Amino acid sequence: MAEPLLVTEGLFKRYGGLAALDDVSLAVDAGELHAVIGPNGAGKTTLVAHLAGELRPDGGTIHFAGEDITQLPAHARAARGLGRSFQVTSIFGDLTVIDNVALAVQARAGHSFRFWRPTEEDQTLRGPALQILGEIGLSDRAFVIAANLAHGEKRALELAMVLATRPRLLLLDEPIAGMGPEDAGHMVKLLADLKHRYTILLVEHDMDAVFGLADRVSVLVYGRVLATGDAAEIRSNEEVRRAYLGEEDLLT
Repeated sequence: MAEPLLVTEGLFKRYGGLAALDDVSLAVDAGELHAVIGPNGAGKTTLVAHLAGELRPDGGTIHFAGEDITQLPAHARAARGLGRSFQVTSIFGDLTVIDNVALAVQARAGHSFRFWRPTEEDQTLRGPALQILGEIGLSDRAFVIAANLAHGEKRALELAMVLATRPRLLLLDEPIAGMGPEDAGHMVKLLADLKHRYTILLVEHDMDAVFGLADRVSVLVYGRVLATGDAAEIRSNEEVRRAYLGEEDLLT
């Protein structure tokens, strides 16, 4: 059996008297979409920040593609293929859509010294950028100033920038947050397409999206992994239902 692409063992993080992560052990297999759900304050975003290298754990280990990356900084993890999106959209609003993606292509190539060179002069940047925009359905918005995009389009652009780094694993932190039904539907379709090409760890509150997309789901409660299984197993787990006390309808 193949070794999981991402493994955490005994991950622990404390803030004063609060354990934000408490002995978190999970495994993400290559090629799967693994969702992490849990009530507000469960530690989901803290977990993603640890995986991306933005926070260091007080204990435990993180292995990626067989390598211990626990102490590696964020940029070193990105270079190894960990791509991360955020709850709050992070784009360059005063640049065009294609220039945003071209800069991500440029960063992946390691040519930061060319940051101020106009990307329209360099087809080694624009070519890949246009291809990625085509993959996510933003080709017709390539020359729009990013600040003028609708919210759902901005989220898609941020995802395009992550894809431009050629990740082996996508860490997606609530990509559907703040979207109306139409935009959310478009994002779910996009993620359904991407899951056939990328390994994805998805943090998301939209349970319809989670159960419709995920191969496996891990439930995080008070910083601990309460359960891991497929959608049917998680929906029928009584401990999980108690953790969502008052919100049982989310799991049906």
